[in-house]
Amino acid sequence: MNTITLSKQKRRPRIVLTVSPRKYDFLIELLRNLDFVKVEQDKDDGDSREEILDNLKQAAKDIKLIKAGKLEGRPARELLKEL
Repeated sequence: MNTITLSKQKRRPRIVLTVSPRKYDFLIELLRNLDFVKVEQDKDDGDSREEILDNLKQAAKDIKLIKAGKLEGRPARELLKEL
């Protein structure tokens, strides 16, 4: 579920909506087309798409370096213990 927070200007309460992922994009588009609604996206929703893709590219490069012996990997058990 995605949560949308709508705020009203000047001492008016915010409205928080929980929307199914299927309808989220539709609702955001609808709200943006209303001139009396200001839509603010949460900034703490995690990494952006670009950041995720950059992280995956870096991980792939690291794997190649580990396989080539140019970078030292660490055992999966050690990683799991940290979690």
